[in-house]
Amino acid sequence: MRVRPVSMPSLVEELADRIADSPRSSWVRVAVDGAPAARPGDLADALAGPLRLRGREAMRVSAWDFLRPASLRFEHGRTDPDAFYEDWLDAGGLTREVLAPLDPGGSGRVLPSLWNTATDRATRAPYVTLPPGAVLLLDGALLLGRWLPFELTVHLRLSAGALARRTDPELRWTLPAYERYELEAEPAETADVVVRVDDPRHPAVVIG
Repeated sequence: MRVRPVSMPSLVEELADRIADSPRSSWVRVAVDGAPAARPGDLADALAGPLRLRGREAMRVSAWDFLRPASLRFEHGRTDPDAFYEDWLDAGGLTREVLAPLDPGGSGRVLPSLWNTATDRATRAPYVTLPPGAVLLLDGALLLGRWLPFELTVHLRLSAGALARRTDPELRWTLPAYERYELEAEPAETADVVVRVDDPRHPAVVIG
């Protein structure tokens, strides 16, 4: 495996260029995938401004706002890694409310958030209509291998050791889910862009 060291600001500019080069007649759905320890939300946030400077409207959505209700997530207990892997994300709701409306010929009408896990209630967020050419920046964990439609997927990869070191102690029970994800979804092989972030100060793009 060959890697190309890159600074985080340079990575943001490279990704923004790649996204902005997409046809302006249709929407661009971008997934930034990674465990919380890899901070995929930070990269997705950082892309919004440079895309707007390139004339592309950008909207941020987090998969963490599309989790299932607690009664479904915790059906097998609060720390079941298989349930975390299989059942926590409301992939159907995410597709219906966010991704499918941005299909070719879609309405462009997107729901920014669906479920508030703190209150365990619907967020009641208003819909937002994105013009053609706008970019959806979605961050989350365990996103690949679910047949979710994206034009570009970016996977922030942590080695098993780095993931274990950087995962909050209260979330260490999720580690087996990420091991399973590596084996079953193979995100490092299937993502369009893979970035190694074992040392967040020195990311590296995997090039082969």
